[in-house]
Amino acid sequence: MKYVDLVNIKQGTNSARRFSHGNTLPLVCLPNAMNMFAPQTDSSRGPWYYHPTDRSFEGVRLTHQPSPWAGDFSHICFLPQNDKLYVDPALRWSGFRPENAVLKPYLMEYYLLRYRTNFRLAPTERGAIMSIDASENEKKPIFSIIPFDFKTEINVDKATNTVSGFTCGYTEAPFRDDFKMYFTLAFDCDIDGVSTQRISDKAEAVGVHLSKSKYTVKVATSFISIEQAKLNLQNELGDRSFDDVVKTAENEWENLLSRLQVEGDEKIVKTFYSCLYRAFVFPNKFYEIASDGKPYHAVPQYGIVKEGVSYTNNGFWDTYRTVYSLYSIVRPEIVNEIIEGYLNVYDDTGVLPRWLTPSEVNYMPGTLIEAVFADMVAKNLLTENNKKRVYKSVIANSEFNSDGVKVARKCRNDYETLGYVPYDKCAESVNETLDSAYGDYCISVIARAMGEYKVADKYFERSKNYANLFDSKTGFMRPKHSDGTFKEPFDCFDWGGDYTEGGAWQNSFAVPHDYEGLAKLYGGKENFLKKIDELIATPPYYIVGGYPLEIHEMAEMAAVDFGQCAISNQPCFHIPFMYAEFGEQEKSKAIVKSMVDTVFSHFDDGFPGDEDNGTMACWYVFATLGFYPTCPGKLDYTVSGSLLCGAKLVADGKEIDLNERIKGKLKVNHFDLIK
Repeated sequence: MKYVDLVNIKQGTNSARRFSHGNTLPLVCLPNAMNMFAPQTDSSRGPWYYHPTDRSFEGVRLTHQPSPWAGDFSHICFLPQNDKLYVDPALRWSGFRPENAVLKPYLMEYYLLRYRTNFRLAPTERGAIMSIDASENEKKPIFSIIPFDFKTEINVDKATNTVSGFTCGYTEAPFRDDFKMYFTLAFDCDIDGVSTQRISDKAEAVGVHLSKSKYTVKVATSFISIEQAKLNLQNELGDRSFDDVVKTAENEWENLLSRLQVEGDEKIVKTFYSCLYRAFVFPNKFYEIASDGKPYHAVPQYGIVKEGVSYTNNGFWDTYRTVYSLYSIVRPEIVNEIIEGYLNVYDDTGVLPRWLTPSEVNYMPGTLIEAVFADMVAKNLLTENNKKRVYKSVIANSEFNSDGVKVARKCRNDYETLGYVPYDKCAESVNETLDSAYGDYCISVIARAMGEYKVADKYFERSKNYANLFDSKTGFMRPKHSDGTFKEPFDCFDWGGDYTEGGAWQNSFAVPHDYEGLAKLYGGKENFLKKIDELIATPPYYIVGGYPLEIHEMAEMAAVDFGQCAISNQPCFHIPFMYAEFGEQEKSKAIVKSMVDTVFSHFDDGFPGDEDNGTMACWYVFATLGFYPTCPGKLDYTVSGSLLCGAKLVADGKEIDLNERIKGKLKVNHFDLIK
C-alpha cells in the first residue's frame, strides 16, 4: 500500500459561494511548492473555477489561489487543441469522462473528447512537465497559452522551440499592478507556426503549432526575471523525462505522508491521509535559487528583489490553531525556514504578516503570527538568530501604530490605555481584544525564552485583559464603549459587527492561554462546563446582524447542527476539547467522534466548512490522533482520546517517541491511547 494513493485531492471541492464543503481546489503540486496546477472546468464561476461534477475542461491553470475568497494571482492557462486556436472559455472547452480522469498529488491526466487528446501533467516546485498525445486526431496539434485579462507578453522562438513571457495577474492585495510572473516553456519538437487571438487590450493568447502529435512541454516560472525562469526550468526539469518527474513527485509525497502511519477503518484512514495532504500544500514557497546558489525573493508591493527565503498564501487567524503545531511534530525540519521567510517579510515591509497572498491583504483580526512564533520558540525549533529576530519583531509590531496600509494591532493605543479595544473605535472589537490578549501571552513566552523577564512580566500581565470584556450576567464576552459601558442592546445570536464570523456564542471562549482564569469568571469549572453544555445544546440560531447579508458560515453552522458549536469554522475548533481540558476526557472524545464520523470524509464534500490552507485538515488529524494543541505557545496538548486503531510517527525509517518529538506533555501518554 502507498499512502499517497489513499489521498483524494478533490476532498472539499464540492463547494459553492453560498455553501462550503471545504472551498478547496484539487491541487497537483509538491509540498509547499511555489506553483500549483488545477483543472479549470468552468471559469464563469470566477474563483470557483473547478467543480467535481463538471464535465468540461477549459485547460490546466497554473494557480496560486489560497482561497476563493482571496482569489488567484499570477495565473495562466494551458490547453492542447488542434487545427484552430479557440480562446473564449465558452468556445474552447472540451468534454471528458470524470471516471477516467486521474487526479493525484503528483499527477493529473485527462482525455479530452473534443480534441481526441490525452493530457498529462507532473509538477516540480516551480514548474511542471506536460505530456500530450494527440495522435488519434489527424488535425494539426496546437498548444495554447491563454492568459487572463491582465497585462501579458508572450514571445515565441521557433529557432529554439521555446516560448517566454510574463503576466501581471493580481488580486486585491496591495502590490504593484506591474508585478510580473515570468514564464518559459520548452517543447521537445519543432514549432511550425504561431497563431494569436486578442483577449483584451492588455493580453493576447498564443497558439503554438507543433510538428508532432506526441510531444512534451516543460514549463517553469519566476517572480524575479525571465533569466531566472529559464534557470528554474534547467534546474528542476533539465533533460528529465515525464516518468522521472512523476516518480520524483510521487516519492516526495509518499515519504512525507508515511511519517504518520495510522490504522483504522477505510473511511477514517482515507480521510486522514487526504487531510494530511492538505496540511502540506500551504504555505507556498515564494523564493528561488539563483545562479550563485543563494535564495532570492520578490517583494511584490515594491517591485524589488531581495536575498533570502520567503513564504506566502497563509492567513494566521486560521492556521495558527493547528497547522504549525502539526508541522512541529511531523515536519520540524522545515519550520525554521518558514519562520525565517515570515521574518524576511517583516524586514521587507515593516510589519508582521497577517494574511499573505502574495503580499498583505489585511484580512481578519489580531496578529496571530505571534502564536506561531511562540510555539516554535517554546519547542526550540528556531536558530538563535531567528529567535532574536522573532523577539525584536513581535515587540516592535505590538508597538506599531497601524496606518491603514501597514496594519499591525488595530486600535493599539486604546487597547493599552483601556485594557480592551472599544467598539466605537474598531470593528470586531471583541475578537481584536481577545486576540491581542492572547498575543500578549505569546510575546511573554518569547521574551521569557530570551531572558527578558521584565518584558515578559509586562506582556503576561496584559494577557489578562480578556477579562475586561466579560459580562458575568450573560456569561459572554461583550463589546464595550470607550466610556466603559457594555453595548446595548445585546443578542447572543447576533453575528458580525463586534465579532468575527460568528457571535457571542462562537467567540466568547477564545482565551487559549488561560482557560482556568476564564473558568473562574464563571464561578469555577462546573459552571464553565455548564456554559459549554449550553452552547452545544442551544439550537443553531443566528441573526445576520452586523453583516449586510447571510454569510456562508451561518448556513454551515446550522447544517452540521452541533448547536452553537460551529465546528465548520475556526472560532469553535477548541470547544469540543474543553471538557478534556478540565478532566472530562470521555465527554470530549464522544463529541469529537460524533463530529469526525458525521461531518468529515475523504469525499468531494468532505469538510463542514472552509478548509482554510490546512487548518481544518489538521484539526481532523489531531482529532483522530486524540490530542489537540489548545494553546500554541504552551508545551501542553489536551488529550481527548484516539479514534484510531493504531498510529506511529516515523522518520528516516525509525519510529519516534511522540512525547520526545513534541517536547511537551500529554495528560495521558499518547501511546497508551492508540495501541
